[in-house]
Amino acid sequence: MEEEMTLDLRDFFIILRKRLKLIAVITVACTLISVLLSFFIIKPTFEARTSIIVGKPQVTEGSLQNSDVMMYQNLIKTYAEIAKSERVAQSAAVKLGSKYTSKQIQEMINVTPQQGTQILMIKAENKDSKEAAAIIDAVTSAFVEQSKVSFPTGGTIEVLDRAKVPEDPIKPKKALNVAIAFFLGLMVSAGLAFLLEYMDKTIKTEEDVERYLELPVIGIIPKYAEEMQKNHSTASVGKVISKQVEG
Repeated sequence: MEEEMTLDLRDFFIILRKRLKLIAVITVACTLISVLLSFFIIKPTFEARTSIIVGKPQVTEGSLQNSDVMMYQNLIKTYAEIAKSERVAQSAAVKLGSKYTSKQIQEMINVTPQQGTQILMIKAENKDSKEAAAIIDAVTSAFVEQSKVSFPTGGTIEVLDRAKVPEDPIKPKKALNVAIAFFLGLMVSAGLAFLLEYMDKTIKTEEDVERYLELPVIGIIPKYAEEMQKNHSTASVGKVISKQVEG
């Protein structure tokens, strides 16, 4: 069993070494394509965000009961739906000078209630970092206004963190993309190498003779085709020179 395992491992490395150029070309090609896409073709996407808290007006120490907290945690889901509504998106589009439609704004923003809290997180993605921050400001303002109209009996709405212009993009993740492309190219090329080896039934080495024909190798005949051709050409030139001398 140990001998068979050793042979299998040896064959494994022999195949990889035989197809080393193919593996290297595919792996390098995949890596270069990923670098090209991540660094030069795909435009970076920026994300701006703001957090909003929903609570009671003028809460004094000891007046906030556990039941109140539970109530506002349930209400936060209602406010999340208001923030994602068509009315808020339309109002935000007007505040932005109608550069975007309400549908585009709804696609760019993401509203998430923070579990176990009274906080609502609003995020916006855009190819322009300043535009992402501007969209958040417009959506937040429209959300506060619409909440007072649609849900006047709810709690107070306070913006905790104003949107800042993001400095670093969230997409694409260049280093991660390149690493994935490298390992993907390596696995694909190795798989292709084993597939080609499996489909190749020609006999090239003494190991192939023993494996496929199950016959012992008595000896090996060297290949002298190139040397014989060179010798033949040299002899022919010598004959021509000899004839010229005799003439």
